[in-house]
Amino acid sequence: MSWFRDIMLPAQGSEYSKQVDDLYMFLVWLSVFFFVLIGGLIIYSVVKWKYKPGVVTPHITDHVGLELTWSVLPLIICIGIFFWGLKGYMEYSVAPGDALEIQVSGRKWSWAFEYPDGTRSLNEAHIPSHRNVKFVVTSEDVLHDFFVPTMRVKHDAVPNRYVSVWFNATVEGEHMVTCAEYCGKDHSKMQAKLIIESEEKYKKWLETGGDEWKNYPPEVWGKMQWEAKGCNSCHTLDGSKNQGPTWKGIWGKTEKFVDGGSAVVDENYITESIYQPQAHIVQGFEPVMPTFQGLVKKNDLNGIIALIKSLK
Repeated sequence: MSWFRDIMLPAQGSEYSKQVDDLYMFLVWLSVFFFVLIGGLIIYSVVKWKYKPGVVTPHITDHVGLELTWSVLPLIICIGIFFWGLKGYMEYSVAPGDALEIQVSGRKWSWAFEYPDGTRSLNEAHIPSHRNVKFVVTSEDVLHDFFVPTMRVKHDAVPNRYVSVWFNATVEGEHMVTCAEYCGKDHSKMQAKLIIESEEKYKKWLETGGDEWKNYPPEVWGKMQWEAKGCNSCHTLDGSKNQGPTWKGIWGKTEKFVDGGSAVVDENYITESIYQPQAHIVQGFEPVMPTFQGLVKKNDLNGIIALIKSLK
C-alpha cells in the first residue's frame, strides 16, 4: 500500500521519515479496520434484531468473554503502539556525537542558519547527504516551530531556550523548511530552502556561496540578495526612508556620521557597512544593523555593490 502512503504523506527524505511513516500508516489502517468492524457489527445488529411486532428480544445482561476481549485486546494494542513510538523517540531524541551542528534562529519571518566555520545563510540551508546533521534551534522573538516535512522532524523554537533535531538525509535536492506555529501576519511566508547535496558540493558552497550568481547580471543578483538577506526590511530602493538609509542615489554621496566624521559611499564604504556596521553610524539613524560577516559572500557583495551603483 505504498501508493496510499505516497498520496497521504510528503516524500521521504531520511531513514527516520520511513520509521515515522510506518507507525503512522499502522495507526491509519488499524483505525480503518476497527471502523469497518464496529460499523459492520452495528449494521448487522440493526438488521438482525430490528423490531418485529409480537417478538420480544431476549434480555442479555453480560458476556464475560466479550467484555474481556474488547478491554484486554485494545490495551495490548495501545501498549504495543506506545513502545513502538518510544523506540523511535529515544533513537532520535539525542543526536550522534559525530553530527554536523548547525545553529538555527527563527525570527519574524525568516530562518537564519550558522555553520561551524562561521558561515551564515538566510532562508537557505545547505547540508551534505548521508551525514548526521544536528540543528540547534532557538527563537529571537516569538514562538516559532522548526518543521522539515520530508525529514519528519518538528520542534518548537522558543525564545531564550535551545532545542535540537537531527536526521541523516538520503535524498539529494531541494526540501522545504517551514514554521508550524502561528507567529504573526507573515507566518505563511516563513519558509526556507533545505539543499541536500554531495559532500563536495557542500564544501564548495561553504567556500564560495555557490555558483548560482553566474546565471544573473551583477545588479540582478544584488537585488536577489537584497531580498534574500533581509536588506529590504531596512533599506529601500526607491528613495523612501526606513530604518536604514535608502540605496537609491547613495553611490558617490558623502555620508555624515554621528561622531562628526564623513565618508564617500564607494566599494570600501559599502564593504565596511556590511561587515562592520557599527563602525560608523549615519546621522539620523539608529545603530540597529547586525553584522553580515559570513552571511554575505564575496560574490553577493559584488552584486550588492553593482545594484547600488545602478540606482542613480
